[in-house]
Amino acid sequence: MAILGIEGTAHTFGVGVVEERGGRAHILANIRAMIAPEEGIHPREAAHHHTEVAPRLVHEALAAAADAGVTIAGIAFSQGPGLGPCLRVAATVARALSLRLQVPLVGVNHCVAHLEIGRGLTDATDPVLLYASGANTQVIAQARGRYRVFGETLDIGIGNALDKIAREQGIPFPGGPAIEKLASAWSGDLLDMPYLVKGMDLSFSGIVTKSARYLADGHSMEQVCYSIQETAFASLIEVAERALAHIRKDELLLGGGVACNSRLQAMAKIMCEERGAAFFCPPRPVLVDNGAMIAWLGHLNLRAGVTTAIESSGVMPYQRTDMVEIPGATA
Repeated sequence: MAILGIEGTAHTFGVGVVEERGGRAHILANIRAMIAPEEGIHPREAAHHHTEVAPRLVHEALAAAADAGVTIAGIAFSQGPGLGPCLRVAATVARALSLRLQVPLVGVNHCVAHLEIGRGLTDATDPVLLYASGANTQVIAQARGRYRVFGETLDIGIGNALDKIAREQGIPFPGGPAIEKLASAWSGDLLDMPYLVKGMDLSFSGIVTKSARYLADGHSMEQVCYSIQETAFASLIEVAERALAHIRKDELLLGGGVACNSRLQAMAKIMCEERGAAFFCPPRPVLVDNGAMIAWLGHLNLRAGVTTAIESSGVMPYQRTDMVEIPGATA
């Protein structure tokens, strides 16, 4: 049973086709197109981009499924959270395909999809997910029949913070990879940056402000980027470790576009080794926003008998992770 998944929460429109083989996710197609705005993401411009690329991406994904000799048994889509205009494009395409192919429709949560594709592609069984992306920064795990948020950003996501710092220095979107490269070129002193961990939650707006001041004072971009990464990532790892201890789990899984950063991966791995926990990080194509993760979560829902009626398929821009029940959970 293959599921086609459509991602359309923000800057990326993605279409993936996934089936289950031996209890694991097997990706048959994972195609994406991303808009790279100069001044941040404008929801309507991103939605227009998605509308333009959707036919081509869907056609390529369906062709890949046909070449693999599989039949599409369901259509999954990112129902929330995200930018309303972008979500509506994904939902409209998904509804049309569901009706055209006469297969069930499954609306899924974007954040949960990051967790489940990580479990579907690694040996992780019951992990804490450190979800670090543009708009979202959360520590998520399964507990008592739901996906629970044990810590999250109180202001902006870590990815948005990095993009804002980069954009103010003329670095194009996405800024994270450029910041990682600049940071790796510095081997000197660490600048004092705001380290804001409040209970299990985090804040990154202070780092954005402080970084601008350091650059205005003449500090090099390399030193500032190095200091940003070391400070911000340390706070992420602290909260993730405390979540592991609090809910007594022994697996950490990374997800989200910022999780592509090699320094964040290294810090997470060191922490896990020191506390005897297992560390997991899926391949980069499923760390960033993509259709395959939506398809896999759709598969899990469909396997549990959970579908979405057309009349209930309205988008949910503000849907929280902890509003979502675990497919097939009994407790």
